[in-house]
Amino acid sequence: MAKPISNFSRSPEVRFFDTQCPVHGSVAGAEVEQFDGSFQTRICRRCQWEAMNTADTKSEAHTQALARRKAENLNKLLIGSGITPRFADCTLTNFITGAETAKVRALTTCQAYAEQFEDHYRAGRSMILSGNVGTGKTHLASGMVQHVIRRLGAVAVIVSAAEIIRITKGSMVRGAEYTERDVITELSSIDLLVIDEVGAQKGSDYELGLLHEVIDRRYQLVRPTVVVSNLAAHTLGQFIGERALDRLRQNGGQAVGFTWSSMRARA
Repeated sequence: MAKPISNFSRSPEVRFFDTQCPVHGSVAGAEVEQFDGSFQTRICRRCQWEAMNTADTKSEAHTQALARRKAENLNKLLIGSGITPRFADCTLTNFITGAETAKVRALTTCQAYAEQFEDHYRAGRSMILSGNVGTGKTHLASGMVQHVIRRLGAVAVIVSAAEIIRITKGSMVRGAEYTERDVITELSSIDLLVIDEVGAQKGSDYELGLLHEVIDRRYQLVRPTVVVSNLAAHTLGQFIGERALDRLRQNGGQAVGFTWSSMRARA
């Protein structure tokens, strides 16, 4: 797989150091960044390889090695998701609705989308989360991203529209090692892409054209996109293009309205 040209899906930070293995003597040790912000010491790489490849497949060593590899792959996907530390604890199970009908409806819709993601993925079915500031849109979007990663091992990323634009404009700098097409190709390859804060950018013709192309390219490849915005859904066309807006609605794409007042002041 080609190396990503951006940090849309970054890799965990790894700190290397010299250490001693009881079996293999002096080895290169490592601490690996975890999704919760901590660092975990990695087992000797030779011990892990031997447990995976030479140990009896029914042995405890082999079972533990498989579990470590699974945990490592999950951690890579979670860190690569773009979920920031502020939203790392936001899941579909801790969104507070207060039994308010509109909030319950938003939560239920997002839960259903995540739980049925395999069907939505095959259909390329998208979603729009739009409405007032501070109403929990990014919480639920991050929760959906975590759900499809943890449950399905999908490659899912949440990134702001402004970050997409900033990275893409970086391709225009002299000496840049990537092109605008590389950015669009990278974003198009992700199983679930959540574009946050749509409408917070300037809304220039270039920005509109870029976001339209990202959404349209994913539509052509039958890959689902979730758009998150503080604007009303019907006004998003001025920031992503009317055709892109129509793409998001096609094939049963849903729009969820967040109509209540900000929840941040109560936190």
